[in-house]
Amino acid sequence: MANIAKKVSWSGRGDDRGERTPLLNGDEEVKYNRQVPDTLDYDNSENQLFLEEERRMSHMGFRCLEIRRWVICGLIGFLTGLIACMIDIAVEKLAGYKYFAVKLNIEKYTELGGLSISLILWAVLNSAFVMFGAIAVAFVEPIAAGSGIPQIKCFLNGVKIPRVVRLKTLVIKVFGVICSVAGGLAVGKEGPMIHSGAVVAAGVSQGRSTSLKKDFKIFEYFRRDTEKRDFVSAGAAAGVSAAFGAPVGGVLFSLEEGASFWNQMLTWRIFFASMVSTFTLNFFLSIYHGKPGELSSPGLINFGRFDTLNYFSFFPLHFPGGVLGALFNIINYWLTIFRIRYIHRPCLQVMEAMLVAAVTATVSFAMIYFSNDCQPLGQDNTEEYPLQLFCADGEYNSMATAFFNTPERSVRSLFHNPPGTYNPVTLGVFTLAYFFLAVWTYGLTVSAGVFIPSLLIGAAWGRLFGILLSFIASSQSIWADPGKYALIGAAAQLGGIVRMTLSLTVILVEATGNVTYGFPIMLVLMTAKIVGDYFIEGLYDIHIKLQSVPFLHSDAPPTSHWLTAREVMSSPVTCFNRVEKVGRIVDVLSNTSTIHNGFPVVAHTSPVIPTRKICGLILRSQLIVLLKHKVFVERASSRLSQRKLQLKDFRDAYPRFPPIQSIHVSQDERECMMDLTEFMNPTPYTVPQETSLPRVFKLFRALGLRHLVVVDNENRVVGLVTRKDLARYHVGKDGLEELHLAQT
Repeated sequence: MANIAKKVSWSGRGDDRGERTPLLNGDEEVKYNRQVPDTLDYDNSENQLFLEEERRMSHMGFRCLEIRRWVICGLIGFLTGLIACMIDIAVEKLAGYKYFAVKLNIEKYTELGGLSISLILWAVLNSAFVMFGAIAVAFVEPIAAGSGIPQIKCFLNGVKIPRVVRLKTLVIKVFGVICSVAGGLAVGKEGPMIHSGAVVAAGVSQGRSTSLKKDFKIFEYFRRDTEKRDFVSAGAAAGVSAAFGAPVGGVLFSLEEGASFWNQMLTWRIFFASMVSTFTLNFFLSIYHGKPGELSSPGLINFGRFDTLNYFSFFPLHFPGGVLGALFNIINYWLTIFRIRYIHRPCLQVMEAMLVAAVTATVSFAMIYFSNDCQPLGQDNTEEYPLQLFCADGEYNSMATAFFNTPERSVRSLFHNPPGTYNPVTLGVFTLAYFFLAVWTYGLTVSAGVFIPSLLIGAAWGRLFGILLSFIASSQSIWADPGKYALIGAAAQLGGIVRMTLSLTVILVEATGNVTYGFPIMLVLMTAKIVGDYFIEGLYDIHIKLQSVPFLHSDAPPTSHWLTAREVMSSPVTCFNRVEKVGRIVDVLSNTSTIHNGFPVVAHTSPVIPTRKICGLILRSQLIVLLKHKVFVERASSRLSQRKLQLKDFRDAYPRFPPIQSIHVSQDERECMMDLTEFMNPTPYTVPQETSLPRVFKLFRALGLRHLVVVDNENRVVGLVTRKDLARYHVGKDGLEELHLAQT
């Protein structure tokens, strides 16, 4: 290990509610005091029970299962669209009431004097909304904080994040994002919609609610990690589709950003869920607005064609997106470390969120107050809450259009308002102020996304570039529409922050309704990603690392071929015999130092020389179910067992398997024997101990494994490779780095 430059230690202290504990940062060693998450089982156990069930199933049975998968995807899309519609309506109503009350107050005190009262009212209303959302997140369900996209990426990658797809998480997520957006924070609702769709998918596909303790006795076959993973992919795509009106973009987002495992049939099912989600959202929104039957895309943009000369004028926008995105991520990274160190108590988290809400209102009011950018209020004006303030009659304050609105409406105004609506000073000041507000806001203990704030920042400086270009250019007609530059700037800024390319291109193309924008958008996103990656990782990857999650990327570190399975594996390994004593099984499962959830089953071929030749693998969850049902050899021989155990018994216990402490085993039962032959996986994946790390990584990652048994030349168990063993290694500035995961 001499070639490994430095070590980073992850320590697994803390309760499973995810309360942040102080982060210790030294010169050579960084410790992230977080609980290291468990791993999901994405590899089916082909034991005798599985094979018997498969033999009993007819061809029509398999066809019915496939039909059920389509039905579930349809339900996922419908419910996700319904939730998105509810969020849209709630935000529109609450924000409308707030801005209307503040507007009346400002108009009243503009003439009478005392606008400080209007500022206090605005700050109090913002803080009140945010306070309710922050309290719900901090005290009820902390996992509902943020956008939820990093957590869903980890889930689809194979990491079990506690409570990430629970019903309570969904309720707090929806309530929290409504409060955050209505509270005027520099946030969007698109990320939480993606998380909400994933939670809906995880719940619907199981046919029951473990939180409500209600089992509908449907979809029981899909109660396993492999099936749930595919449906969660569909839910995430449905969330994107509902947020942007982009079904194809939703599929590609789930493929590019979320799913680590994919197949062709899954693509069509996910596309179906995305289409249903978009249709459901549009249908109910059209009914709400009194225009049933008029189904239009809820996208932010709708442009016509543009001249090919615009391609060349877009090039200067490519690099600022990557640089500003990297700056955004760097500042947010250090701000997040500060929060982990000092703002880890729920009460402090709520206070910080309220402070940010009040500061956002104060900055917005100050920008509007000191701005002298007055624009004529025409008959075709589309401003929702035009503020006159100190402008002349028949005019409105242009700065108020950007700040005195929900972020979605502000983005639309920057895209669609005609030339001359904003002056360069207004856009420059707004870009600077909103950039730092968005950096400060992302990572608060509220439900919030970063998509719309990123688009808004990019649209502001993109439109500013378009205005300046029209001043410089001799021919005004070619570059007359600054809204097109706002679109390219928005794409560059968002791409520079989240580093999405293919899916974001399609999302924005679907939103514009014009495929001719695909090429310039794709170019600017690729450039922003390349430039941003030179400085720092994408925002989601940064937060995944800060959460101490053993996330496996697509490939192993390129300089790791000299490492072998023998050097990265965990050893010694706790093994069980085919027929094992119940007391030993209970003792092993009860031992807190036993961190693995899979145990090789070995056979001793020689009575003289003890050997441990691999003959299977059994999971902790399977052993717990066997202990719960008292599947002992003595009970079977004395016919005390009422029936033979089936896969349904394991699925009924999924996903919340009881802890070993809750299972009572008497002293007499401890002397009994348990035959594991029927329940173990007789063909686990194994590798020789001389296998290189990249080959181990590729096998582990491609097959979605949880455990990989390492054997010697005689097929004897010598170690076990888990996700945490592989996630320890990555390439840093000083070469290959090792991260030591310490369980305490």
